[in-house]
Amino acid sequence: MADNTVTLVGNVTRDPELRYTPSGQTVATFGLAVNRRWQNRQTQEWEEQVSFFDVKSWSGLAENVAESITRGTRVIVTGRLEQRSWETDNGDKRSKVEVVADEIAPSLRWATAQVQKIERSSGQGGSGGGSTTNSGGGGGNSAPRPAANEPTNYDGEEPF
Repeated sequence: MADNTVTLVGNVTRDPELRYTPSGQTVATFGLAVNRRWQNRQTQEWEEQVSFFDVKSWSGLAENVAESITRGTRVIVTGRLEQRSWETDNGDKRSKVEVVADEIAPSLRWATAQVQKIERSSGQGGSGGGSTTNSGGGGGNSAPRPAANEPTNYDGEEPF
């Protein structure tokens, strides 16, 4: 069984933008820059490559992201890659790969953070009290992915 899981550590390139779908689903998007640095063995010079990613989060996670992170924050993002395609007004076909986040956390390598638990009603998803489809708990690759960060009635609509 193929698994589509990615973990990225990088710096937020733009403040999260919080939006709502027409059905009321909350979605937050932000940019992430991931740096890779290595020493060239021939020249002994340090080289660097930067990759940029668009990150999307839903529901309670989206609300927490919008309240907690800002441009420049170093974060750890775990989620899955998702490709979407569309056609421009001029008829050009476009495609984009995004990271749909399951978890987003501050990196504590060069910073500290103070965690504050948010109480949520049981009807909402997110981190407090929401149910997930992962009933086994112990992790592993055979367990289904949690549904906590999935829109409940997405029906293919885009948040913009």
